[in-house]
Amino acid sequence: MPDQHNPDFKQFNFNASEHLEIYKKLILPRLIEEKMLILLRQGKISKWFSGWGQEAVSVGCAYAMQTHEYILPMHRNLGVFTTRQIPLQRLFAQFQGKADGYTKGRDRSFHFGTQDHKLVGMISHLGPQLGIADGIALSSKIRQAKDTTLVFTGDGGASEGDFHEALNVAAVWQLPVIFAIENNQWGLSTPSSEQFRCKQFIDKGIGYGMEAIQVDGNNILAVIDAVRQIRTQIQDKPRPFILELMTFRMRGHEEASGTKYYPEGLQAEWEPKDPVSTYESYLLEEKIVDEPTIEHIKQQSKEEIQSAFDAANAAPKIIPDLQQEYLDVYAPHTHQAIEPTDNGQELRFIDAIQDGLRSAMQKHPELVLMGQDIAEYGGAFKVTEGFVEQFGKDRVRNTPLCESAIVGAGLGLSIAGMKAMVEMQFADFVSVGFNQIVNNLAKLHWRWGQNADVVVRMPTGAGTAAGPFHSQSNEAWFVHTPGLKVVYPSNPYDAKGLLLSSFEDPNPVLFFEHKFLYRSLKGNVPSSYYNVPIGKAAVANEGQDLTIITYGLGVHWALEAAAERPKNSFEILDLRTLLPLDIEAIIAAVSKTGRVLVLHEDTLTAGIGGEIVALINEHCFAQLDAPVLRVASLDTPVPFAADLEKQFLASSRLLQTIDQILAY
Repeated sequence: MPDQHNPDFKQFNFNASEHLEIYKKLILPRLIEEKMLILLRQGKISKWFSGWGQEAVSVGCAYAMQTHEYILPMHRNLGVFTTRQIPLQRLFAQFQGKADGYTKGRDRSFHFGTQDHKLVGMISHLGPQLGIADGIALSSKIRQAKDTTLVFTGDGGASEGDFHEALNVAAVWQLPVIFAIENNQWGLSTPSSEQFRCKQFIDKGIGYGMEAIQVDGNNILAVIDAVRQIRTQIQDKPRPFILELMTFRMRGHEEASGTKYYPEGLQAEWEPKDPVSTYESYLLEEKIVDEPTIEHIKQQSKEEIQSAFDAANAAPKIIPDLQQEYLDVYAPHTHQAIEPTDNGQELRFIDAIQDGLRSAMQKHPELVLMGQDIAEYGGAFKVTEGFVEQFGKDRVRNTPLCESAIVGAGLGLSIAGMKAMVEMQFADFVSVGFNQIVNNLAKLHWRWGQNADVVVRMPTGAGTAAGPFHSQSNEAWFVHTPGLKVVYPSNPYDAKGLLLSSFEDPNPVLFFEHKFLYRSLKGNVPSSYYNVPIGKAAVANEGQDLTIITYGLGVHWALEAAAERPKNSFEILDLRTLLPLDIEAIIAAVSKTGRVLVLHEDTLTAGIGGEIVALINEHCFAQLDAPVLRVASLDTPVPFAADLEKQFLASSRLLQTIDQILAY
């Protein structure tokens, strides 16, 4: 372990002007923090995560990186933001929840990013940052840009599964990324001895097959030198590095938590190792600067801080704007209709998806496909068979079994200006990547205006006797999440057209494909490029006696039921998109017959059917001639045995419920 007690500044070759520049950048976050702690006590900011004692890590890393290279900081990396010269007025507005802040008051402290400064802010879950860094680094590698991405985590955050997934992916793909681990000895109140059993994080390098370097994180020159050397090596040969930065958090995890859990004398032990005072003393001892210069620098910084704070403080409080809150949930996108130019041919459902995916790859050269076994093998269902030969392994990528890191990598590609598709081998497996989808992809544009151009393909549904972990209908998990778009086609024509629209849309799209339909359903599909609008339902069958609102395989159940009851005519509405719902089409279909049945394969309780029934009750109550009924699958996991699965599925109760509502 490096000796933190007496930082050796003399071993590094920096000239006087650079020393002065480094000092200015190092002192600024410390002075800002002094100001913030006063403001916290005055109630002018609501929360503060202290980086006191860790400034050399943040400033040193940011100083050594090129300004066009991405950094993904955490909540203790104020020095990254200031070294990247973010306007202090906007930064203080962010802290105060003002409109001029980067999140318009929607998120706090450093939970934001800015493309102008190539920073991608964290979410509270810590670990997901690492997978995003993989995606940004992947974009550099594909473009042969020779750029490096640097992402921060801590000795606590490194306990999360995202840490393992992201490092493993980076190693397998040889991505140009630096995983900077701030080893400050504590995760909130939990000491490192209760976080991990290895001696140090560089010991993990051999397990991941990557180089690992440890430096004194309180010696800013050592940090700068280490990052510069790693960057040079990455330029010569792209690959990932672990950079362990040994330091200490002098204050609490955040100010409210305090430091009473620290053993007595621990802070006193680290006080002499303070990165600001030790570097300042070195500069004075070596006569690189004198006391008046130091005081002048501090006074200038304090005046800059005060001026910026006064301007932010004087800004009016946010006036809530309901329309704007809704508008910012999604990145702006206007569907441009493209009609097919040929009559098409009969294709299976799965072939239509493959054709759509191929067309998207041809139209969008920046699109990258990622998923387990999707390259040479062609995927579990052979959707991408032959794609490697046509588009190459850079764009058609096998992934390790790590859904969270790969969804994060998809987001990183989008942040870097590319497009991504992530294939879940089965929709059931998306639970492993759930956090990235509902907390990163979904909320990113609303938080700081960054779109998430990612399509997640989801082979879903039962009917194939595959049991409880390969048969779930989990679309309702995501319909509840603002910021996502959830698409669920029922036929080959729509499957291709909606998939192409999904890639045109800059927002995150979850694209559900029913596995039972893959090879059992055929339909006419044009070979030319065309699209189908997201958010628009379609009438699958016209009728006067009963409206059935459904989607996916449910459309075919409804059509079969209509054939079983030829004396009645059924209006069958195929929703096609579950988020956003086509409320106008629902109202029109309900008003046409006055009797409504909502059908879906998902389990009954808290399925999307309940939401649709509520909408009908609110908007169409006067048009109803009978209670609105739901038909859904049982509130149990999906069983394996064929007879049990048949009993489970909604289709087994459909005709009975139809007769009930017609007889009302």
